[in-house]
Amino acid sequence: MKRAIASLAALALLAACGSSPEESNLDENRVGAMADYAIGAQFKATEPITFDMLYSDHPNYPIKNDWLFWQELTKRTNITITPSVVPASDYNQKRGLVVSAGDAPFIIPKVYPPQEQPFVASGAILPVSDYLDLMPHFKDKIAKWKLEPQIDNLRLADGKFYVLPGLHENVWQDYTLAVRTDVLQELGLQPPKTWDQLYTTLKAMKARYPDSYPFSDRFAVPDPGGNLLNMLALAYGTQAGWGYNTGTWDGQKYVLTGAMPQYRDMLTYLHKLVAEGLLDPESFTQTDDQAKQKVAAGKALVISTNAQNLINDYRPLLKNGATMAKIPFLSGPTGEVKNWIRRESGIMISAKARESKNFVALMQFVDWLFYSDAGQEFAKWGVEGVTFTRDASGKRVLTKNVDFVGLNKGAPKHLQKDFGFSGGNFAYGGSTELLRSTFSAEEQAFQATMDAKTSIPVPPPAPLTDSEREQATLWETPLKDYVTQQTLRFILGQRDLAEWDAYVAELNAKNGQAYIDLVNKARTRYTDKNG
Repeated sequence: MKRAIASLAALALLAACGSSPEESNLDENRVGAMADYAIGAQFKATEPITFDMLYSDHPNYPIKNDWLFWQELTKRTNITITPSVVPASDYNQKRGLVVSAGDAPFIIPKVYPPQEQPFVASGAILPVSDYLDLMPHFKDKIAKWKLEPQIDNLRLADGKFYVLPGLHENVWQDYTLAVRTDVLQELGLQPPKTWDQLYTTLKAMKARYPDSYPFSDRFAVPDPGGNLLNMLALAYGTQAGWGYNTGTWDGQKYVLTGAMPQYRDMLTYLHKLVAEGLLDPESFTQTDDQAKQKVAAGKALVISTNAQNLINDYRPLLKNGATMAKIPFLSGPTGEVKNWIRRESGIMISAKARESKNFVALMQFVDWLFYSDAGQEFAKWGVEGVTFTRDASGKRVLTKNVDFVGLNKGAPKHLQKDFGFSGGNFAYGGSTELLRSTFSAEEQAFQATMDAKTSIPVPPPAPLTDSEREQATLWETPLKDYVTQQTLRFILGQRDLAEWDAYVAELNAKNGQAYIDLVNKARTRYTDKNG
């Protein structure tokens, strides 16, 4: 569906970032920085420094001031973090407000590209690509893992990027569907491997339990069908749900996502599930708590999940010998594919940080904590001898009194709740070995099925100028809202799929084709300039 382009100019940009005037004029900003900071070095500021940071507080492990994470971080780096705490449910809105007002802390984590783009024109966030020579571990992983095409995708028309993404060595797919395996056994069925097989499985479940919807999903708020549509779109060769973009690369050009024949085929499949009573219509509106209540009541036999949802949310709710497990990521018309993305949510740096006397130390600190092997292990596993040990082979093992994702079920302490490690503000990205080091045997088996799939190619960059981005935003927001609205109407049978051509015409009347023409113009311009 998508292809990558070779961009020698972009590679040169990455290699030459440090030669920019911005980075060469930092004599006044090196207080506390290490003079010999390099790959493999333990960062430690030459004097105590405090940095402020926006912090997304997760309800499953609310922040505590006495976490070992904070104490050990200061001990190792001489840096103290002052978190500006925001409930996870309000984080995106609060982040937008403080960044737009110029009041953002220096470090702004959990930014999913392109969420950074609205803040670029105002100058509120730093063009971090100008300062990569201050971040040797970040540069090393991009080169070692051949991530340049992923970085190209972040660049704007000025050739710069404004968010430091989490970096994965390989594609990581966690989200899939969880299925009541005891019901499969009761019906004499194997776990489905394709979306067509899922349909057959749901039909059998419906025949056995005619008064219930066998598939009742979660993750409807704030994005209706967020995970379900995201997974199904990949199988059909388009983009939807969490992965929706207004334009999709079809191998030759960008096309209007919501008007693609593949998008229609995906909606046709989902409409069939709803029409036949196999998929709960409330899947697109109910809260996660409502969805989990249906699992507890035995009314949801199939539901979206990730590894932690399965262990923390579903299995404790099961009764009377019921069992539930992740099933292999389902394939569809595109075959055995997986996504191309090896980036994780990332970090913006407030533009005002550039004027700080400690700016270089800040960039070194971010580089060590988020991108060095040692920093990533620390953020994920904690302190050796306290939260984990190593066995004879060198493998990390949680200490007996610490649990995480059920690895030491029943242990009195929890790695996230009691120590602050493996939290979403700090622990993301890294090598495949580190990523999977906390996976159960069950999850390892799921990942083995993903390893056998082929990543779709990285779509080519199409960076817009400031004026183009302003125009595109004016078009894109109403387009996305309309696609979302009509997507649900088609799925739920409130609009007949026979009206597809009329719907496409409505999208174009809302500047759909004009938007795509703008994106393709930007793609051509980028290709002409960079090769």
